[in-house]
Amino acid sequence: MRVLLIEDDAVLGAAVRDQIAADGHSVDWATRLDEASALQEAAAYDLILLDLMLPDGRGQPFLRALRGRGDITPVIILTALDQLSDRIDGLNAGADDYMVKPFDLAELSARLNAVARRYAGNPNPLFKLGDLEIDSAARSVRRAGKPIALTAREWVLFEAFFQHPGQLLSKAQLEERLYSFDTEIESNTIEVHVSRLRKKLGREAIETVRGLGYRLGAAQ
Repeated sequence: MRVLLIEDDAVLGAAVRDQIAADGHSVDWATRLDEASALQEAAAYDLILLDLMLPDGRGQPFLRALRGRGDITPVIILTALDQLSDRIDGLNAGADDYMVKPFDLAELSARLNAVARRYAGNPNPLFKLGDLEIDSAARSVRRAGKPIALTAREWVLFEAFFQHPGQLLSKAQLEERLYSFDTEIESNTIEVHVSRLRKKLGREAIETVRGLGYRLGAAQ
């Protein structure tokens, strides 16, 4: 998925960015609310990580404005504000989860994935597609009972397909999900990843619609 991180602490921001990238997701990092707004105009995000104390304002009005214009992008608040009233205010503003600093990066990954599953309409991490058994919480796949090893990027790409069964995903949509703005992308990168997934999951797992994109194939 593509994540927008809004955090002005350089050390924490770098640690969170690296954790998300290690999980295979793309992440764009803003240190100010105006910078975050500009990024939102340029790209569609699957999830936002929002600090509440930014150099140019508070995160709660930003979140309320987001919800006020009908934007339902999942939001997880990351903040040092640990009072019950702060938590209530953040959740009432429209946040989906609230984490108090300092927090464990592995827990952040787990919460990020749990929120993403809920918004994808499948909160149950265990499900089947044809002969594929998928555990989205453990990020594991079995084919006919045998485990399949996927890299972080292969998993995120496959996740895009099984979260949108039957939906055609263009090359540009898949690139947005895998890469941030500052990443140079080879012209055939998506084709290479899809080819590797097919070798591991079966050629029928992902269907190519020539000139338009890809979708989950006969494995569903």
